[in-house]
Amino acid sequence: MLSGLFGRLCGHGVQVIGTATLMNCATDYNLEEFQVKICVEKRFIGVEREISYAGEDIESRVGKSNHSSTASAYSLEDRDRNWVSWLIPLFVVANVVMFVVEMYLNNCPKRIKNRGFSYGDYGDKCVARFLGRLSFQPLRENPLFGPSSSTLQRLGALNWAKVVHQHQGWRLISCIWLHAGVIHLLANMLSLVFIGIRLEQQFGFVRIGIIYLVSGFGGSILSSLFIRNRISVGASGALFGLLGAMLSELITNWSIYSNKVAALLTLLVIVLINLAVGILPHVDNFAHIGGFLTGFLLGFILLLRPQFGWLERRSLPVGVRARSKYKAYQYVLWLISLTLLIAGFTVGLAMLFRGVNGYERCGWCRYLSCVPTSKWKCEES
Repeated sequence: MLSGLFGRLCGHGVQVIGTATLMNCATDYNLEEFQVKICVEKRFIGVEREISYAGEDIESRVGKSNHSSTASAYSLEDRDRNWVSWLIPLFVVANVVMFVVEMYLNNCPKRIKNRGFSYGDYGDKCVARFLGRLSFQPLRENPLFGPSSSTLQRLGALNWAKVVHQHQGWRLISCIWLHAGVIHLLANMLSLVFIGIRLEQQFGFVRIGIIYLVSGFGGSILSSLFIRNRISVGASGALFGLLGAMLSELITNWSIYSNKVAALLTLLVIVLINLAVGILPHVDNFAHIGGFLTGFLLGFILLLRPQFGWLERRSLPVGVRARSKYKAYQYVLWLISLTLLIAGFTVGLAMLFRGVNGYERCGWCRYLSCVPTSKWKCEES
């Protein structure tokens, strides 16, 4: 699941989305589109006062508290909170701890000794031997500075035969917490920090946690349908899910963003480049695609923002018409995405546990994961 450019490019992706800033309502925008003016009649003193509420910049979260008691009654109920990110850092720590466990159980020096070679023979030397049992497998076995494939399988790597024939469905989740090496781990964790922390601050740990885990699960399902004869590990599917959610969030909340076209095009380029890297051999691009599609649909479901001008119905004076919290197209996208997500998981799991080979149903799909060239060959095994 390693994408060579993933860590570097995804960081820019978050910065780019930052340029698609939410429109600052404090500016004097068109009355019909962005501003709500409510006239409140002071019956006892005969004074009519106009209270103008235009909101505050949701993304900057300035959170000024000097609104009058009357004006605060008309504030947006669903205004973004200044969430503190703790779940994404916890995920990072969990992945690092799991990698240390991998290397401890791998015990490269003991493995080399059991093969009958003297410790340190050419070609069979553990890498970074000063680490002792935490040292890495020889580079010809694992060029990513990590454990052996047998250790990864023992700890829960994604393996089609074990999932289908030995009923170890838990591997569809456990594989996203394992990494093939230090390089793999660093690339994914840097990407997770750049993408995940920003999203968690905007939308909270519940929604982002759901997107991360469900996207990783979706990526594992698609990967298992096509890759049968090799194991797969890594959090890249979950990370692509966060990228997909960023894209759908921008689309579904289109009306409240500025600089949105440039941000959309840039984000699309970043996604396409990362998917293109996935056509290299030994990269599980099916996990990337499955995670991205899952996160894309979840973004329409979980990351909706209220339109400007929406107020609580109970806070409105008598005679003032309430405005819908969400636009009609947001409801339509929500319903379509939920339907596709449920159908996709149902069909995918049914095909997986029936032992369906994805390549038999889609012959050209093999080129989504690896394109043969004069420099390398692509083999399903």
